[in-house]
Amino acid sequence: MKILIIEDEINAAKELERILLNHETTNKVLAILDSVEASIDFLKRKSPPDLIFSDIQLADGMCFDIYRETLVKSPIIFCTAYDEYMLDAFETNAVSYILKPITEEAVAKAIDKFKRLKFAFEPAAATRSIERLGQQLKYTYKKTLLVEQREKIIPLPVSDIAYLYLENAVINIATLKGKHYFITSTLDDLERMLDPELFYRANRQFIINRFAIASIERFFSRKLISKLVVETPETIVISKANSSDFLRWLEGEQF
Repeated sequence: MKILIIEDEINAAKELERILLNHETTNKVLAILDSVEASIDFLKRKSPPDLIFSDIQLADGMCFDIYRETLVKSPIIFCTAYDEYMLDAFETNAVSYILKPITEEAVAKAIDKFKRLKFAFEPAAATRSIERLGQQLKYTYKKTLLVEQREKIIPLPVSDIAYLYLENAVINIATLKGKHYFITSTLDDLERMLDPELFYRANRQFIINRFAIASIERFFSRKLISKLVVETPETIVISKANSSDFLRWLEGEQF
């Protein structure tokens, strides 16, 4: 595998190179580049690498300038001492985000993830994905939920739902217009009924509609907070383990 390292700290770059070459004998480091300017020049002149390991803060600027300038299509594994750039990173071709100091275990996990994603887009895997999609299409997700209001049962289009919230074993449904209804079900059952392209299980208490999301904020320990266009009974926290998956879902990517 042909790998490009973009890193302005020479010791960190050499350690990463050592880890990569020890990880697989077929790995080849094409170059170690220490600046935005050098990286842009390399990527414009050379064939694209199979994988890029990239620091974010370089001596002459931010690495994101490289990817805007070159429109590189190679997958990128970011290596940085800072976690506040995660949202920006996943606007590029990021497949993983490693916090320094870099370890062999972290690199191995990131490469394994890259290989899984690469395999998913190979022709044979694509055929299997199409077959799975065909099976999924046999199941029709709910377009309407029947909700209760006093003595009435009201048909509520799922597209009107901002979020579903579990509290004291009761499901509270809030609409984009701020109305509230209750439904007799479980959050697990509702998750299976709702289209996963439209709704995301944020945590044990919330399922949220992508069109209800106003903004995403970084939280400590690499968690995320999802702010909605309507008020919520408590803060919606996306765990560290699910933050990358959530951002990909928000961009419309399915892995």
